[in-house]
Amino acid sequence: MLPNPVLPALQELCSVVSSTVGGLDELELRLNKFTGSLSSSIVTQIIDSCKHEAPTRRMLRFFLWSHKNLKCGLEDKDYNYAIRVFAEKNDHTAIDILTSDLRKEGRVMDTHTFSVVADILVKLGREDEALGIFKNLDKYKCPQDGVTVTAIVSSLCAKGHARRAEGVVWHHKDKISGIEPCIYRSLLYGWSEQENVKEARRIIKEMKLAGFMLDLFCYNTFLRCLCERNLKRNPSGLVPEALNVMMEMRSYKIDPTSISYNILLSCLGRTRRVKESCGILETMKKSGCPPDWTTYYLVARVLYLTGRHGKGNQIVDEMIGAGLIPDRKFYYDLIGILCGVERVNHALELFERMKRSSLGGYGPVYDVLIPKICRGGDFEKGRELWNEAMGLGITLCCSSDVLDTSITEVFKPTRKLEKASFVDCTTTKNREQVANNIEKAKKKKNDDRKKNWEQVAKKKKNDYKKKKNSTST
Repeated sequence: MLPNPVLPALQELCSVVSSTVGGLDELELRLNKFTGSLSSSIVTQIIDSCKHEAPTRRMLRFFLWSHKNLKCGLEDKDYNYAIRVFAEKNDHTAIDILTSDLRKEGRVMDTHTFSVVADILVKLGREDEALGIFKNLDKYKCPQDGVTVTAIVSSLCAKGHARRAEGVVWHHKDKISGIEPCIYRSLLYGWSEQENVKEARRIIKEMKLAGFMLDLFCYNTFLRCLCERNLKRNPSGLVPEALNVMMEMRSYKIDPTSISYNILLSCLGRTRRVKESCGILETMKKSGCPPDWTTYYLVARVLYLTGRHGKGNQIVDEMIGAGLIPDRKFYYDLIGILCGVERVNHALELFERMKRSSLGGYGPVYDVLIPKICRGGDFEKGRELWNEAMGLGITLCCSSDVLDTSITEVFKPTRKLEKASFVDCTTTKNREQVANNIEKAKKKKNDDRKKNWEQVAKKKKNDYKKKKNSTST
């Protein structure tokens, strides 16, 4: 708890730093006029209070000003905290400035700060900088131990830089004793991000040879890698190869879960494999793996997208009958898909199911359905839904103008439906004219071809005569 005299000073500085009026130089001028007492703990609290409101450049200028003007100086923990805050804000420039100052002044970077910095640098595409800091950790007075090795390997693998991560592991084998399973899992994930099935399988084999027990995470990671690769290169191999992996899992007494099957179903849905998706759902039931609501969502989604709306409704009813309560996203996405494929009536039926489940959160659905229905010309139904939403006390984002027939444009089919009519003389006349034009074009083409042939024959005859005359001479 801060002493009472400190609170006004803290509030004053927070308001100065958070203000968006004026530039950085003006900020520093206002800070120079500050006459209250300042300590390293107050600086940290101001950074913490302003991190969600103040621009990062103003926070950085305040921190550097505090470093210059604080008589007792900032402590290492304050520097580390500030670096972590700027890392959370993805401010590479601020991270670079403070880490450079930290090294020049001989301060200590703690392992937590390095983990955060390495992670954000890799996410920003600056993995070379992250590796540079790791190689020179001694200059930051931070140890190269199991914690920092794990941090850099995890950060690199999270973005698919598995080969570079393996290089780090190779050069620091002596520092990963006891944490090998964690390192292997990171490498497996890294190769899976690249969809490199061969290298991912190699990591699994190395884990088995080293005597480390494979778990559900390892196999699900490999399964995702395999399915993503087959989705792009061999869609017909999705189901057989995935089922082979699941058989291997069972041989090691690891039962596939709904997450394992959902990985496969997600890829099947993206390639519109309806029959296989329904088959996997049945396989789950027979194998004793209960489907979750995500499973039913993935199957219903591919059915709706391919026009099997009745079957899709059956899947939804089956899920409800099984006592599963889905997330609101289940209904949001499926209703959006049905509206997108112009099946508004089915979307309304699905919305009724959502309301019967008492999930709440109906506002976004009304915002999608009301404009869609009104643009389809059914203003009466749109008005009914609007009144229903108002009766439930829901604040809608869509405007009431959509209910006005003079404002909302009704979209009609652009495709012209041709009707054959033997009575319509105009149509018959047009057809005769087109037929005559085609005949004329054919005749002209044949005449041109005949004329060209005659010219070629005449030229050959003249060339033959010239050659004969020159020979007799």
